[in-house]
Amino acid sequence: MTIQDSRIGNVPVIPEGAPFSLEQRAWLNGFFAGLLSLDAKARAAPLTGELPDAAAKALAGDGDGDDGEAPWHDPAMPIGERMQLAEGRPLKRKLFAAMAQQDCGQCGYLCETYSAAIATGTEAKLNLCVPGGKETSRMLKRVLEEAPAAPTTAGAELIVVPAETGEPGYCRDRPTEAVFRSARPINERGSEKDTRHVVFDIAGSGIAYAPGDSFGLFPSNDPHLADALLAAMRAPADFPVGGKTLRDALIHDYALGAAPDMLFELIGYLAGGAKRRKAKLLAKGNDPDGDAATFDVLAALEAFGPIHPDPEAFLECLEPLQPRLYSISSSPLTTPHEVHLTVDAVRYDIAGRTRLGVASTHVADRVTAGTRLKVYLQKANGFGLPDDPATPIIMVGPGTGIAPFRAFLWQRNALKAPGKAWLFFGHQREATDFFYRDEWKALRTAGALTRLSTAWSRDGTRKVYVQDRMREAGAELWSWLDEGAHFYVCGDAKRMAKDVESALVAIAMAHGGRGESSAKDFLADLKTAGRYQADVY
Repeated sequence: MTIQDSRIGNVPVIPEGAPFSLEQRAWLNGFFAGLLSLDAKARAAPLTGELPDAAAKALAGDGDGDDGEAPWHDPAMPIGERMQLAEGRPLKRKLFAAMAQQDCGQCGYLCETYSAAIATGTEAKLNLCVPGGKETSRMLKRVLEEAPAAPTTAGAELIVVPAETGEPGYCRDRPTEAVFRSARPINERGSEKDTRHVVFDIAGSGIAYAPGDSFGLFPSNDPHLADALLAAMRAPADFPVGGKTLRDALIHDYALGAAPDMLFELIGYLAGGAKRRKAKLLAKGNDPDGDAATFDVLAALEAFGPIHPDPEAFLECLEPLQPRLYSISSSPLTTPHEVHLTVDAVRYDIAGRTRLGVASTHVADRVTAGTRLKVYLQKANGFGLPDDPATPIIMVGPGTGIAPFRAFLWQRNALKAPGKAWLFFGHQREATDFFYRDEWKALRTAGALTRLSTAWSRDGTRKVYVQDRMREAGAELWSWLDEGAHFYVCGDAKRMAKDVESALVAIAMAHGGRGESSAKDFLADLKTAGRYQADVY
C-alpha cells in the first residue's frame, strides 16, 4: 500500500489507515511536509530503481552531509553493526542500513530505493523486507520515531503519488499466472532434507526469463493452521471480513508466521497479570524469558490465552502474506515454456508442533498438478552470466544454492559456450543429497562443465564444506581468477557466503602473493568490476 495524497485544507496528512500511531502520524506529517515538495507528475518505479526527483536526490546525498557510501551493504553483517556504521548519517541512510542488504527484490524495490521511498513518503509499509523480517521492520519504526522532526516550511505541500507499476508478470503488484506441473523429491531415501524439483508451465503467462532471474510465488497458508487459529480464538470460520470469510482471509491474505509487535500490543490489552506484562514487553522488542523467537501467531494466542479478540481487530494486527522469491534453476534455451525451481520444503518442530515454510510446503504438499497460481518474474540485479561466453566461470552453490548454476550450465551448454566452468557443490551426504548428479555427468561429457568439486559435511569424521574445497584447490582457482574468471556464490548469506569470501581472501594471500589488506582489496575490486556476484538469502 502506498500513501495516497490526503489533506485537510493545504496541510498534508498521513491517512488514518496507515500503520502508524497518532503520535507517529503527527510527526510524519510535519517531517514529510518539511522534507520536500514533490512534483505532481513525478513517479516511482521501484523495480527499475527509478524514483521521483526528490527521492533520487535523497539517494545521491545532495549536500546533506552524506557521502553516498554504504559500508553496511553486506548481508552477512549483523543489524547492530550496520546501524553503528550509519550513525550520524541522514535518515535515508539509516533506513537503508536497517534493510537486510540482499537486494532480493521481494519488497518490490532494492534495499536503497525502498529506504528512499520510506524517507520521502512514497511508501508507508515498513514490513515489506521479507529476509529482514521483524528485525528490519522494528528497526525502521525505531529510526523513524527517533528522527528529529523537520521544520515545516510555510505553504509546503506533500504530494505523494502511487508508485508506477511495471509490466504485468514482472512485478509483485501485477502478477500473472502459471500452471503448476510437479514437485518431485530429489533427495534419496534416508536424507534429512526434503528438497523438490518444482516445474511451472509459463506458456501463455507473458513472461520470459534469463539465467540468474528469480521466480515469485504467491503462496497460501496451511488450512489446518488457519483452523487451529480459529479454534484458539473461538471465532466462527464464516465470520465475514472484506468480502470473504475469516477462514479464507487467514489462508490467503495474512502472514501467520512470526507474531507481529502489534499482535502483542493487542494481547497486552486482553490478557491479565503476568501475561499482560510479558506481552507488553514483547511488543516493545524485549525478550524477558528468551522465547520471543518461538512465537508464531498461533503460539502467541495459545501462550497468552484464553483470549477472544474481535476478528477484525485481530486481522488488523497481522501482516499481509508476502510472495516468496526462488532462484530459477532452468534455462530458457532448454525449457523455453517452463520454469524450474529447486526448493527445500521447510518443516521444523517447536514445542511439539510442526512449523511449516509457507511457500515451500505449499508447492510440496498442498498444490495439485494443473493448478494455476499467481506468480511474477524478478529480473536479476547484477547476477548473470558474462556477456562473453568464452569467459571462465566459477560457481559456489551448496544445497539449494545450486539452483541458478544449473540454469547457467544448461544455458552455456545450449550456446556451446567455449568458456571453462567450475562448480563447487556441497551438502550433507553424497548418497542422499547429490542433487542432479546425472545431469552434471552429462554436462561434463558435453564439455559445458569443466570441473566439479563436491563437499559432504556428514560423510566423514570431519565436516567438509565448499570453502574447504576452495582452499584445497587454491592454486588452480587462483589461476582461473588470474585468467579473468567470474566468480559466483548462491546460498546462505549469514554463514556460507561470508566463509566463501574469507576463503577467497586466503587464496589471494597464499597463491597471489598478497598481504591481507591487498587480498581484501582484490576481493573488493572483483565486486566493483562485476566479476564477483552473489545471490544470497
